[in-house]
Amino acid sequence: MKTSDKNQNMKISKFALLFLFALAVNFAYSQKDVEFNKDNFKNDKAGFKAAMDQLEEGDKYFEYQTRGSFPLALEHYLPAQKFNPNSSKLNYKIGRCYEGSIQKKKSLEYFKKAYELNPAVAPDIRYYLARGYHLNMEFDKAIAEYNAYKGSLAPKELQEKRKMIEKKVQECENGKKLIKDPQRVFIDNIGTTVNSEYPDYSPLISTDESMMIFTSRRADTYGGGRDESDQQFYEDIYVTYNIDGTWQVPKNMGKPLNTDRNDATVGLSPDGQQLFIFNGQEGGGNIMVCELKGTEWSKPDDGTLKKYINTDFHESSASFSFDGKTMYFTSSREDLSHGGHDIFFTTWDEEKERWGEARNLSAILNTEYEEEGVFMHPDGRTIYFSSQGHNSMGGFDIFKSELNDGGTWSAPINLGYPINTPDDDVFFVLNASGKRGYYSSASDEGVGSYDIFVITFLGPEKPLVQGNEDILLASVANPITETVIEATVEIKTMRLTILKGTITDGFTGAPVAAEIEIVDNEKNQVISVSSSNSATGKYLVSLPSGKNYGIAVKNPDYLFHSENFNIPSATNYQEITKDIALMKMKIGSSVILKNVFFDYAKATLRPESYPELDRLHKLLTDFPSARIKVTGHTDSRGSVETNTRLSNDRAKAVVEYLKTKGIADSRLQYEGMASKKPIVPSAKTEEDHQQNRRVEFEIIE
Repeated sequence: MKTSDKNQNMKISKFALLFLFALAVNFAYSQKDVEFNKDNFKNDKAGFKAAMDQLEEGDKYFEYQTRGSFPLALEHYLPAQKFNPNSSKLNYKIGRCYEGSIQKKKSLEYFKKAYELNPAVAPDIRYYLARGYHLNMEFDKAIAEYNAYKGSLAPKELQEKRKMIEKKVQECENGKKLIKDPQRVFIDNIGTTVNSEYPDYSPLISTDESMMIFTSRRADTYGGGRDESDQQFYEDIYVTYNIDGTWQVPKNMGKPLNTDRNDATVGLSPDGQQLFIFNGQEGGGNIMVCELKGTEWSKPDDGTLKKYINTDFHESSASFSFDGKTMYFTSSREDLSHGGHDIFFTTWDEEKERWGEARNLSAILNTEYEEEGVFMHPDGRTIYFSSQGHNSMGGFDIFKSELNDGGTWSAPINLGYPINTPDDDVFFVLNASGKRGYYSSASDEGVGSYDIFVITFLGPEKPLVQGNEDILLASVANPITETVIEATVEIKTMRLTILKGTITDGFTGAPVAAEIEIVDNEKNQVISVSSSNSATGKYLVSLPSGKNYGIAVKNPDYLFHSENFNIPSATNYQEITKDIALMKMKIGSSVILKNVFFDYAKATLRPESYPELDRLHKLLTDFPSARIKVTGHTDSRGSVETNTRLSNDRAKAVVEYLKTKGIADSRLQYEGMASKKPIVPSAKTEEDHQQNRRVEFEIIE
């Protein structure tokens, strides 16, 4: 090679090196980690001082490392970061604040920035970078970062954190599977009528979805005070009513439910007459009970919960069974727990009039991790809860389990994505039909920092048919012009019947407070006792499918009223409205005994009849001067002679039963009317004939 050529090549190489060096310098400058040092901001001393004041104030809150202190730190860190966006330490701290607060997904951009500026900004930066990816459902990147963090640990620290990191990786693997099979649901913000700019959460609904009670930290909290730990308004309990499908403006429930401290919703009985609330001032946090008496709620009390339910540990959520005889609750008690909070249950002791000893619900449901937000559906078989264990995709996921015929619980099923996310999804409740659920979330689509959302379950997917723009809804944000889903969608509903209505005085129409007794006719067993509201007369009872129910409505000043509902196991969700008018105890008043049963064409009382006849016996015992006439009726089918004999014998059978119970013969009359007095004169259907076949009694003296 010629010397001149060699020199020329060297000049080119030097030029190339200088060019690359310049690029590297420029790149390094663009990624420079700028510390909060006055030497770095000589040209803006005032701005630097203001930013430093914010930074130092934010550090005071950051040191507390609590969910309440992180948002307060952010209020100061964000203005400081606006002044100097290239501080790795500040970006790391902002990421930590977001990761530890409600808006967790925002942490990722700050962790990424911090790592880009200085990969050694903090020993755990790779862990928190993984958390950011995890929360944003970038699962593969999260797994890579978790493993990178794991690989950076010294042996001793690895031993301490290996299980935690491996669980996080498994959560990401769970998430990858769950998002591949999204559930067919609509998730909508319940709207600005209910949600506010403040946190709104923990919704509870009555079984018929007519009332919602929830917790909020809005400005009109009772007393107007703020919690010192996070400077937000204290929690208060609010109520809204569903009128014609529209939730109304919520009202603060005031005293005695709300105090000048934190008061939060925990659980609601199916009929909406009993409310569990959380009181953080007692023990480690206890459950209290309030009862709706007319239009007023009673003072919160834990008298029936003291011995076995409330402890020095943390009791945080609760739910009734459909019959009110079993209570499910979560507690952090250590003696019976599998780890953290577990789900427990207790049954009502009729004799002692208090809840009995608490027992751990099941090792199938409870894990070594946290369980929260238990909700027992009024179908009596399906329990919903949130857990950090099982196949959670991160934080708390919502699960469901069903009670098997043998009394064991099925393996929990994750409700899936998009209901569950890598963040905490907790305090879920489902309406009676199973079509709508409610929960709270810190969604980007929220009105405030935490909002209540409604989930509409769409059921199994229908075949797609060809469509065009003309038949699409204008309200759909991103309409599909190629295909549309058929309008009719089959939705799996709960096997449950809701019976509701109003109980009134048969003469004045005034509301009546009455006891409603539900009997399993097959077992001759009272399974629940509830009451109608004294101010409105309204009542609501849940009847899971698979039983023949006798229902008795009683008030000491009235004749009892009875109904019968035979609900086969295969019966899906239905609502029955039954208004009941009670008759005063006076001459001429009569009652149809709807739970008196005979075999076909026979006059022998079946055992299922005894609870009904025992109520009649009690009535005659309570009113010792009363005399009654029992009348038997048949339908119009069959001969007059046969019907007359059958109706007479059946009425006689009732009288004979009462005599064996000690009622004097002189107080009892009976008569067979055959088909002479039908309820439906021109009976055509089997239902018409069934109404005409009956036994009734009338007060004659």
